Amino acid sequence: MRIGMIYPQTEYGNDPAAIRDYAQIAEDLGFTHLLAYDHILGENAAIPAQGYRPYTHLSAFQEPFVLFSYLAGLTRQLEFTTGILILPQRQTAVVAKQAATLDILSQGRLRLGIGLGWNAVEYEALNENFHNRGKRSEEQIYVLRKLWTEPVVTYLGKYHTITESGLNPMPVQRPIPIWLGGVAEAVLKRAVHLGDGWMPNYRTFEQAKPALETLRGYLEEAGRPAASFGIEARVIYDPNQPEKWLKDAEDWQQAGATHLSLNVMGLGYNTPEQHLAVLEQIASEVGLKR
Repeated sequence: MRIGMIYPQTEYGNDPAAIRDYAQIAEDLGFTHLLAYDHILGENAAIPAQGYRPYTHLSAFQEPFVLFSYLAGLTRQLEFTTGILILPQRQTAVVAKQAATLDILSQGRLRLGIGLGWNAVEYEALNENFHNRGKRSEEQIYVLRKLWTEPVVTYLGKYHTITESGLNPMPVQRPIPIWLGGVAEAVLKRAVHLGDGWMPNYRTFEQAKPALETLRGYLEEAGRPAASFGIEARVIYDPNQPEKWLKDAEDWQQAGATHLSLNVMGLGYNTPEQHLAVLEQIASEVGLKR
């Protein structure tokens, strides 16, 4: 199981040197990948929340393609993954171009995690339809793969029209891996039929067990070997309960997770120095090899 970190962007600050240090130290410590979230706009925190709203305009998010392009030239083997990029609020051809460029700059170290998002404010501002985002994402995945593998594409779909056009330069990976985030049953079906892997975001392994059973059933129905499908677990690191988060990590590994990302956001680390120190601590506790 490959072990990486969720980049603590809401707490880490914007100093370019500190951001460089985080990626380089994570790589030197033996972490295999760095995962970043994606939010373009946050709703005014002064407005009462109408539902699920973990982030507001006060929450800092660097744009993941730009962030990873900066870090690509400062690292050698660290994989970059979006967890997730909110694909339906972005133009598909632009995503294809940005991802291909990042894949070239990182020499094939991109894994594109995509999802639907929850923030209607972003969709409105980007002039995209929030209500059909699931169906549109299916066609987007198909179009992305065509653009990454065919020098000239002609495609007429429900949401996309491409006429005798192609990307140049093409990505190193043809195609770039696409993993799907989310926990709804529709997401599980979509991941099995269209994706290279699944990126759930459960707080504990116990909460994930029913979905894992459902996922295995869908893989079997599709005739797809479980070994050909990736699973990225997320575990909240709790320094006060090491037995708990380590047990979660072990359970995920035994359940077939191929990747694990550790999350330290919301635990009181508010400076780059604190985050770098906990990075060293986690590497020691996990037993990573430099």
